[in-house]
Amino acid sequence: PAFGQQQQRWLTLNQSMRRKAPKKVTLSKSPALEKCYQRKGVVEKVDIRKPKKPNSANRKVARIKLTTGKTVTAYIMGEGHNLQEHSVVLVRGGRAQDLPGVRYKIVRGAMDLSGVVNRSQARSKYGVKKPKTKK
Repeated sequence: PAFGQQQQRWLTLNQSMRRKAPKKVTLSKSPALEKCYQRKGVVEKVDIRKPKKPNSANRKVARIKLTTGKTVTAYIMGEGHNLQEHSVVLVRGGRAQDLPGVRYKIVRGAMDLSGVVNRSQARSKYGVKKPKTKK
């Protein structure tokens, strides 16, 4: 080899066992929650967005100022909602797949956001109590 260059050598098995590769740091998918499951926030604006390419719809979205001071865009799940400006909501992680930049969802049936009306399947996701059965 030329002057000042060292030849690249393979590590022995013992060396490779001792020099472990550094662990990769995984970034959070919902950083604004700051390692909490949910955060309380105040609605700044309720908006409608169009989804990415193959899909076509009007998705309901809200700008929310969290108690941490950060502002996030969160998706309002289900059909119909009663959100307005200054409503207090609970925000959880979980992205809306066809809305770029929307990494959070609003918990239905908690605080100022009501559950979905006339929902019978997957009720726990939409904040709906079990309907009373007539005998």
